[in-house]
Amino acid sequence: MTFLAVHTTVSDPFVNSPLAQNKVSNFYYSFLFLPKPKREAIETIYAFCRQSDDIVDGGRSVREKRQHLRQWADELEKSLYGVSRIPILNKLSAVIKRFNIPLHHFYDLLKGMEMDLRKRRYKTWSELEQYCYRAASTVGLISAEVFGYKHPDTRQYAINLGIALQLTNILRDIRADAKKGRIYLPEEDLKRFGYTEEELMRAVYNERFVALMKFEADRARSYFLKAKSFLHEEDKPFMYAARTMGLIYFQLLRRIEAVNYDVFSNRIRIPSVLKMLVAVAFRIRQHVPTPLVRSLTRQLPI
Repeated sequence: MTFLAVHTTVSDPFVNSPLAQNKVSNFYYSFLFLPKPKREAIETIYAFCRQSDDIVDGGRSVREKRQHLRQWADELEKSLYGVSRIPILNKLSAVIKRFNIPLHHFYDLLKGMEMDLRKRRYKTWSELEQYCYRAASTVGLISAEVFGYKHPDTRQYAINLGIALQLTNILRDIRADAKKGRIYLPEEDLKRFGYTEEELMRAVYNERFVALMKFEADRARSYFLKAKSFLHEEDKPFMYAARTMGLIYFQLLRRIEAVNYDVFSNRIRIPSVLKMLVAVAFRIRQHVPTPLVRSLTRQLPI
């Protein structure tokens, strides 16, 4: 499960693009205002990520999924020579070459997908952090090459923001993941707060669950702030799409906190209108850096 996972389909001006297949997607609003060449590159990357995710979340057996994932990785390698039988991978290869994207980020992403096939529990934060890196930070690192940047620290921005996004996604989707038999929260954290896997599977909301969730939410917040510390002022205009994504997910985190972490009873989502406002605000910040807009956006956590 990556933070890209979306399923609802709606009509849209970009109806033939992968991003447009879900207008409520956080991804859609984050990259809406990119210049056409970069937006098209991101759409191709998004399509690769979605199809990779679909391999893992499909209805086949685990064995078949692993085989399919290996074949997918093999086809990715073939695409570098323009001989893949899968058109989207050949298109992705052109994007990789055009923006000089390190290939290992894509293979690390696929390793994250593979982790969902072999792991349904995580013992420590270190284990989960590695998963978050593979499932989300890799996407940030790939996207950063498309956006462009001047400071190497921006790669650390992408890494930490990805971890923040993925952990927020995990907190929001705890109940849905539990129904699939997956618990992402580290076993060491459940034990620390005396909350059991059985309680989580039964969606038991109590003081111990609240304490556990607050701990995890504070951890996610710390990664948002850590990401911000690595982003140089000079690179902020390049990263406005990533910052849009970050703010949308930070709002998700705040909404989880606002319902006192009761993600069992509440559907945590951001209205499309608010997502659009966030995207427009960052667009204005980039092109019309008035004192008022600068003052407002300077306080943002991303």
